[in-house]
Amino acid sequence: MSAADAAILDWSIPEIARVVRSGEVSAEEIARHSLDRIEQRNGRLGAFLTVQGEQTIDAARDLDERRARGERLGPLAGVPIGIKDALCLEGSPATAGSKILTRAAQPGERDLDAYRGWRPPYDATVVARLRAAGALFPGKCNMDEFAMGSSTENSAFGPARNPWDPTRTPGGSSGGSAVAVASGMTPGSLGSDTGGSIRQPAAFTGTVGIKPTYGRVSRYGLVAFASSLDQVGPFAADVRGAARILGVIAGRDPHDATSLDAPVGAYEEACGRDVAGLRVGIPEEYFAAGTDPLVEASVRAAIRGLEGQGCTVRPVSLPHTHAAVATYYILATAECSSNLARFDGVRFGLRVDPKKDLNALYEATRGAGFGREVKRRIMLGTYVLSSGYYDAYYLRAQRVRTLIRRDFDEAFRDVDLIATPVSPVVAFRLGEKIDDPLAMYLADIDTLPASLAGLPALSVPCAPVLVPGAAAPLPVGLQLIGPALEEARLCAVAHAWEQISPARSLRPRFDA
Repeated sequence: MSAADAAILDWSIPEIARVVRSGEVSAEEIARHSLDRIEQRNGRLGAFLTVQGEQTIDAARDLDERRARGERLGPLAGVPIGIKDALCLEGSPATAGSKILTRAAQPGERDLDAYRGWRPPYDATVVARLRAAGALFPGKCNMDEFAMGSSTENSAFGPARNPWDPTRTPGGSSGGSAVAVASGMTPGSLGSDTGGSIRQPAAFTGTVGIKPTYGRVSRYGLVAFASSLDQVGPFAADVRGAARILGVIAGRDPHDATSLDAPVGAYEEACGRDVAGLRVGIPEEYFAAGTDPLVEASVRAAIRGLEGQGCTVRPVSLPHTHAAVATYYILATAECSSNLARFDGVRFGLRVDPKKDLNALYEATRGAGFGREVKRRIMLGTYVLSSGYYDAYYLRAQRVRTLIRRDFDEAFRDVDLIATPVSPVVAFRLGEKIDDPLAMYLADIDTLPASLAGLPALSVPCAPVLVPGAAAPLPVGLQLIGPALEEARLCAVAHAWEQISPARSLRPRFDA
């Protein structure tokens, strides 16, 4: 594969789909380029846990045969999409980054795939919709175990690494999905966002990531962390590509009672729409102490860029922002305590049998299968739900969640969207925060409020910054938050900024 041939993977998602649908380039050629790049780059970056080469080539050939017969292919025809390992892809291992969804190694087994036991017998709804649209699935992407983390260091299979600086984190929990796109292994990917797990990795890797409105995208086939917060969304190199993926996966799903019965927006069509006159709110609570001055300067420069596009900027107040971290880490841990009770060594996944009684089986399996961070959150969640503490913690946190949502409702009376940093810092070094849970949790301070309120939010790159100790400038993300179901508005504004952004054409450098 020549460098010129491989460059096709750096084309936009709409352009790749166009040339495959027209027959100018075969889907098989695109698939082979993606698999070759994964082979070249994944060993260093750890984006993919599973690669399914034969299945991808077979699916690509099927697309080419259908086109040759005159069939009209879908809007993602031939586009390789990485799938977060918390999503079910029929027949492909699904670990959610955890040993508890594996099986014990058999004698003589050495390959990592030998440890992956559970293979779902069905596609998640979002995967099925991508498949119907012609997407290809080269593999499953690395993640923090059960989506619990902000650095992908909690993966049971080793961390993913930031392609801008492999000594640094790509963020989490969807770090592998972000790295797949940032490194050009796939033009797009799917992640899940519970408290920032799409937006923060997008910001750290210089990609575009969208967390839709809660219920906008089906959760059927997503391994649950916190059911009232989890939401599936796309990564892409640009806004238009992310918008196209979102348009495919969004919509009501009868398999998910929490999915919304509302028309799917014209997300891609919104890209290029005039944004003059839109009112952008700036909450000073998001620029509080702890925000790196270089990050703040980059984000404020992007906001001035929106003013140059005709947007009106005005201050807003979100006074309960300070309570978001505490609220989230009560509610999310409570829900994870309940959701993860199903992993007991009886029905699927890892089973460690001490040959005693059932309780011993549970203890041995969960002790061996869950990592340190997951155990920490299960214990926290069990505590806040326990008798005598429910009212003091869980019920009070639910009330504060309501106040956070009301803050946004009040702000959106005066503005059309809100602009903030995605993260108070750039990508930090691997190992820097892993032994300090509070510091890791505080890294989510700018993304948690929108998650608690169930609102759509996206990350789009703004000017990279050179921080002390970094060998080169690192990406920074501008977060745009909108009212419920206004993803199209966010795409319009993000696309308008993207056209003048100094980060627009920046990509990590590779030798091959």
